[in-house]
Amino acid sequence: MSLFNDEFYSTKVSRWAKQGMEGGRRWWRNRVVLLILASALTGSLVTFFLMTVFTKSDTGQPLAAGPIEVTELSRVKAVDKVSPTVVSIISSIKEKNGEKVRGIGMGSGVIFQKNGNRALIVTNNHVLEEASSFEVVLPTGEHKQAKVIGSDYLADLAVLEIDAGGIKTVAEFGNSDDLKSGQTAIAIGNPLGGLSQTVTAGIISWPRRTIPVYPGHDGEYEWELEMIQTDAAINQGNSGGALVDLEGRVIGINSLKVADTGVEGLGFAIPINEVKTVIDELVAHGKVLRPFIGVSTVNLSSFKSGLELLKLPEEVKMGAIILEVHGPAKEAGLKTNDVIVEMDNQPIHGTLSLRKYLYQNKQIGEKLNITYYRNGKKLTVTITLAENDES
Repeated sequence: MSLFNDEFYSTKVSRWAKQGMEGGRRWWRNRVVLLILASALTGSLVTFFLMTVFTKSDTGQPLAAGPIEVTELSRVKAVDKVSPTVVSIISSIKEKNGEKVRGIGMGSGVIFQKNGNRALIVTNNHVLEEASSFEVVLPTGEHKQAKVIGSDYLADLAVLEIDAGGIKTVAEFGNSDDLKSGQTAIAIGNPLGGLSQTVTAGIISWPRRTIPVYPGHDGEYEWELEMIQTDAAINQGNSGGALVDLEGRVIGINSLKVADTGVEGLGFAIPINEVKTVIDELVAHGKVLRPFIGVSTVNLSSFKSGLELLKLPEEVKMGAIILEVHGPAKEAGLKTNDVIVEMDNQPIHGTLSLRKYLYQNKQIGEKLNITYYRNGKKLTVTITLAENDES
């Protein structure tokens, strides 16, 4: 026996329909109305359910409508949030009489702190290098005189101070340790000197890349910086500007790019967690406090001949030759032509290796064991680290 009523599909008028056509029509109209109302109610409930499921995250927070709109909206909001804090910096080199301007440099900076009637700006050290006077141009076009609170050559960071009048917001710093490759990155700065605030966007190509900087006279690099690599366009004048995430938080300070034929999308920013550590010291002390040995060195590996005077064992190929000695090193008895090969039993390959171990592992006032060769003899001396007055 079928579960369906054949009368429902019949094209003929049934005897029941003939006898009660009018009543049947009224019943059918009522049924249609009920079906329409039921369908509308069901559709509303389904729509509400789907919107609840697909427009909220696991935490119950609303999500944006679609990937393209979300990205553009987030980007615009991020730029709107940070733009008022990104300034242009004009560095002037004046003659000794203080009147004639010999040169002008352009860069960018980020307002990160406002205390009473003063505001602090972070920028790159190379933006200010060799200049004698500084002017800050706010996004509103207002010009303010600035003075240097502190700077650091190795970290390539500096802090400027200006009058806080008219400044209503400061940048929010993010957490650069949480960055992932592929994450959106926005660079904000004042490129090429003549262009007012400009925005470029890209991705984080690599969240932490070691970049050698400051080549010395022997062709060896003096230092290495841990940098964020991005393909967001960074041009001359962008240095010191902000690298920003989609939440409008500063995740890095734009610092350099690879500029060469056939090279595109290789820009680098100093991670904001590194920046925070350095600017705290610059604000507190005017410089970064680093331990000091008291030696000037050159890499042993830089010399291919003329090493007979050092009388080194055949197996010694790496180390740092002392050229000058003073301070704690001189007091401990180290001399010119001594070759440092270890610190606290850690191998030293050259000047960069020496600096990195010293600055990343030791503190002012701590003891340091130095192993070195003198006239072919391997010796060890212990020194007490002083403060580096040249920082």
